[in-house]
Amino acid sequence: MRGPNVTPGYHREPELTAAAFDDEGYYCIGDAGRLADPTDPRKGVVFDGRVAEDFKLTSGTWVSAGALRVAFIAAAAPVVQDVVIAGEGRSAAAALVFLSPDGCRAIVPDVPADRYAEDPRIRAHLAAALASHNAGSPGSSSRKLAAAVVLAEPPAIDAGEITDKGYINQRAVLRRRAADVARLYAGTPDPGRIEPA
Repeated sequence: MRGPNVTPGYHREPELTAAAFDDEGYYCIGDAGRLADPTDPRKGVVFDGRVAEDFKLTSGTWVSAGALRVAFIAAAAPVVQDVVIAGEGRSAAAALVFLSPDGCRAIVPDVPADRYAEDPRIRAHLAAALASHNAGSPGSSSRKLAAAVVLAEPPAIDAGEITDKGYINQRAVLRRRAADVARLYAGTPDPGRIEPA
């Protein structure tokens, strides 16, 4: 973006300014947008993830993490509250899953919340959601998910896993939960890893 309402740069920080603006003077915010109504641009633009979260697989295929995240949350409704997409430098994308207590309760009302992650009905729901999501993306390695791991601990504000705006900080979650990311790609069987049904 550029205009009289946008800062010309960071005060006394030329390196930060150079990194934040392109060669034409546009401020690069890192957010992706899409038209609210593709047939009528006058209806505005809506937030559609962070371009800064996109990454490449080892095949060289770009993965739009924001779009993939939203698609899988929809496929796994109502049990998923949020998802972090992993896979940078890997052969496939995969998901770290934060469960929705209310959504899980709707499926397994007889189970305490601290047992949702291991409940076979929740795990079966997630495996079916992975399969359904992948079936809707035939031939698209950038849109498929190889596996999922449910994170027992919710995102931690103090660890920077939630931004000031209340969004999940994908990079912080991936960094802090590197052991869970490794589980997604381990060559050995892992009872905590969920694969498409």
